[in-house]
Amino acid sequence: MKKPAAKKSATKKPTQKPLAKFPGRLVLLGAGKMGFAMLEGWLARGLDPRKVIVLDPQPAKAVKALARRGLKLNPKTPSEATAIVVAVKPQIAADAMPALAAYVGKSTFALSIMAGRTIVFLADALPPNTPIVRAMPNTPASIGRGITVAVPNAYVSARQRKQTSDLLAATGGVEWVKDEALMDAVTAVSGSGPAYVFLLAEAMAQAGVAAGLPEALAARLARDTVAGAGELLHRSKLDAGTLRQNVTSPGGTTAAALSVLMGADGFGRLLTEAVAAAARRSRELAG
Repeated sequence: MKKPAAKKSATKKPTQKPLAKFPGRLVLLGAGKMGFAMLEGWLARGLDPRKVIVLDPQPAKAVKALARRGLKLNPKTPSEATAIVVAVKPQIAADAMPALAAYVGKSTFALSIMAGRTIVFLADALPPNTPIVRAMPNTPASIGRGITVAVPNAYVSARQRKQTSDLLAATGGVEWVKDEALMDAVTAVSGSGPAYVFLLAEAMAQAGVAAGLPEALAARLARDTVAGAGELLHRSKLDAGTLRQNVTSPGGTTAAALSVLMGADGFGRLLTEAVAAAARRSRELAG
């Protein structure tokens, strides 16, 4: 009697990294904190460094080190790119962007993460009819936990939109909008938002000291509380309001604090004014 054949163990095929088959070259204009964070994310998601061109007059040591892996740094001879990512500060964009025209071909699209700089501004600096995506990431992108909102112009194809999503997803979540006018509010909420959270931790620590805590302990409590609450919000399926209510016992200590923070002149009103001020400034930067 024959023994039953042994079952072959199922082996999972390795998952294809999203950017492993990115076609053509990618040009990154500006490799500062945000630009380099995106570059690291792209490489981690399979982008071949030999496909990357970085244009930066003062590249950091980490960028120079990538040149040993095949990345091209400030080449003298431009070559047509699939994608151009603009990550310079908006104040120097007018001087920096003219160099990009030499990299634009028939199938090239441009992705800008500059605050305040409109699609019209970008279009004026690039060859006519260039597909352009304007995007606003935020600083948690540096640890892969950012959120980016993007808006395309009329020349962006479905394929280019997918390629843009793949690039932006390297640093966190991606949302698309159709109306560019929303980008000022996006900048004010998520672009500037991490600073509001850091200020909250800073203010909590100062309040703890005022209540009698040692400075180091107050700083640790504030830092870990903000970080932990943020992670809970990230993992939970509940909305922020429900999570707040779950922490608040009627007549308890949290309720006493929230009666101050949620008063007529409290946190909600101040944050609404702060976001409005940031949105106004974003419009001013656009000119």
